Amino acid sequence: MTDTDIVYAYAVLRRTPEAEQTVADLRGVAGEPIRLVECADRAPQLAAAVGPVPAADFDEAPLKAHLEDLSWLEATARAHHGVVAALAGLGDAVLPLRLATVYRDEDRVRQTFDARRDDFLPLLDRLTGHVELGVKIYAAPETQDATPSDTDPAPDLHPGRAYLAGRRRRRRTAEDAWHAATRAAARLTDTAAALAVDHVAHRPQRGDLAGPASGTNVSNDTYLVPADRVDDFRTRVLAVAEGFPGVHVEVTGPWAPYSFALPPEPAR
Repeated sequence: MTDTDIVYAYAVLRRTPEAEQTVADLRGVAGEPIRLVECADRAPQLAAAVGPVPAADFDEAPLKAHLEDLSWLEATARAHHGVVAALAGLGDAVLPLRLATVYRDEDRVRQTFDARRDDFLPLLDRLTGHVELGVKIYAAPETQDATPSDTDPAPDLHPGRAYLAGRRRRRRTAEDAWHAATRAAARLTDTAAALAVDHVAHRPQRGDLAGPASGTNVSNDTYLVPADRVDDFRTRVLAVAEGFPGVHVEVTGPWAPYSFALPPEPAR
C-alpha cells in the first residue's frame, strides 16, 4: 500500500486458516492483492477482506464519475464478486459489502468493524448454511403462441384498418402477458417464500440493467434459502411458472447473501 492508496473492503467473515490461504491467491478490483484485517478485539476472529486501491480511482470524486461508466462499473462489479464468491465458496458464512466500500486506511476499517461487531456476528450465525437465489419474472408476449387466431385481421381488410387491428391485437397480447406476469409473481412469491427463510423485493430492472432476457421485468426478488434446498427451490418455482403463458422466469444463483448481509446502519 502506498501513500496514494486507500482501502477497498469486500466482505466480512470469520478468520480461518482456509480463508487466509484463499485470499493469498486473490486479486481485487484494481488487480491488488487481498488480505484479511482483523478487529482490534481478536476474540471472535472477525475479519474483513480488503485490498489497497488507488485514491485516484476510488476516492469520492473520481469514484462518482466512474460509477456513471457502465463498462467500468461492470468490470469492477465482476472483480468485487470474484473476491466475495471465492470466500463464500469455502462454505462458511460471508457478509458481502456494498460495491465500492472504501476507507481511508486499515485503522478506519478496524474501527468500523470493532464498532459493529455485535451486528456482524449474529448475521454470520444466521447466514451460515444459506445462500441467496434470485427470481426475476418477465412479461414476454412474444413468447406466446404466434399462430393466427380469430383476433387476427381478415386478409382482405384495407391496409389501414389491418394496421390498426394489428396494433390492437398486439396491445391486448401485451396486456394479457402483463396480467399473467402479475398473477405469476403472486403465485411464485407464495411458493418461493414457503421454501425460503427470508425474502427481499428489489426494484424491477429496466434498460441495460435488465440484461438480455426478453420481455419487461415485473418482479426482481431475492430469497435466502438453505444450501441443501437449492435444487428443490429451483424446480418448484419453475414448475409454477410453466402454468403462465407469456411469462418468462429466471432463477439465478446460488450467490453469496448480498441482499441479507448488511445490518441496519447505527442511529446517528
